[in-house]
Amino acid sequence: MGKVKGNLVVGQSGGPTVVINSSLSGVIQEAMAQSAVGEIYGMYRGIRGLLKEEFIDLRRQPAGVVEGLRHTPGAALGTVRYKLSEADYDRILDVLKKHNIRYLHYIGGNDSSDTSWQLARLAASSGYELHVVAVPKTVDNDLVHTDHCPGYPSAARFVAMATRDTGRDTEAMGPESPVKILEVMGRNTGWLTAAAALARQEEGDPPHLVYVPERPVSVEQLLQDVERCYREREYVVIAMSEGAQESAGKTLGEAFAPKEVDTFGHRMKGGVSDFVATLLSGKLGLKVRLDKPNYLQRSLMVCASAVDLEEAFRVGKEAVKQAVGGCAEGIVTLVRAPGPGYHCSLEVVSLAEVANKEKMLPVEFMNEAGNYPTAAFLDYARPLVGALAPPYVRLSRATA
Repeated sequence: MGKVKGNLVVGQSGGPTVVINSSLSGVIQEAMAQSAVGEIYGMYRGIRGLLKEEFIDLRRQPAGVVEGLRHTPGAALGTVRYKLSEADYDRILDVLKKHNIRYLHYIGGNDSSDTSWQLARLAASSGYELHVVAVPKTVDNDLVHTDHCPGYPSAARFVAMATRDTGRDTEAMGPESPVKILEVMGRNTGWLTAAAALARQEEGDPPHLVYVPERPVSVEQLLQDVERCYREREYVVIAMSEGAQESAGKTLGEAFAPKEVDTFGHRMKGGVSDFVATLLSGKLGLKVRLDKPNYLQRSLMVCASAVDLEEAFRVGKEAVKQAVGGCAEGIVTLVRAPGPGYHCSLEVVSLAEVANKEKMLPVEFMNEAGNYPTAAFLDYARPLVGALAPPYVRLSRATA
């Protein structure tokens, strides 16, 4: 059977990253190279743009703009958090048919994978030939069946660089302002927070404590950890996940956490560092400063990982190749080759295997105490993030 000829539509969804546009560039460039693809449409603000028939003509964008997307942060098409319902189905089918859209690519994370899966099932049950191949993206790194997600390495690089530099700032302040808490993104997983450990250049460097949602910490243990670290070096740098837990299902500092939920019903995170700062000040009498980089973690191109930029482009291209090649539905995944060198090949797995599932930080990636990443995690993450050059130095304390 020959390749179906038709038009292609691509959308971006969820939180932007510094490499989501690199994936978009990959989709556009590969679509232009495929004779089976006619028009190339961009959904303006994700699936809502499809519903409203608000499309951007991507085929007629200047070549320099398409290539320039590879190094432009944000989401060039505009993004959205919109939960599809069955009430949207008839409208979606009408739009797909009206524009003869046969190839659909949605760039996003967990919730976007669910949207792609719904679209694939809708088309199949309606007898409409539509090839839906999703493109992975999330700084949380929590998609299953992939070694890592585009967007994560760059955000992890930001966290590592921020930890390294704020660590030197805190070391300089010493007993005057001895505790620094860096609050890191991560709804339910600690992949991004764990990346703070990449900042450590030599033994004793920050961060000194790292807390992730997968390893709950009691208030008593937290106080003991901080007091011990302070006695050892007179300052403490803590990388704290916004989703850190006191016990399974109970957010650390529950009273400080926001009460809002997003469109998909996920409770908003935050407040944990405020709680811990109040706790440490009250119980240990230590002055605490907070760093909350929030959305800077996912948006600074200056912190982009070279591996991330290239892989994001590759997965975008691969999605189109797979769709035009006959893949009815799926999502592109990265498969790491074994051995000392770093290389990832690309595969496709069914959206049914990925949608609404979450990959947690493995047990072996945190130490027994649950307060610091292991060498196994560092070996996993370091090739993705790259070297944090140049190395920093310290003055000898030899007196004149």
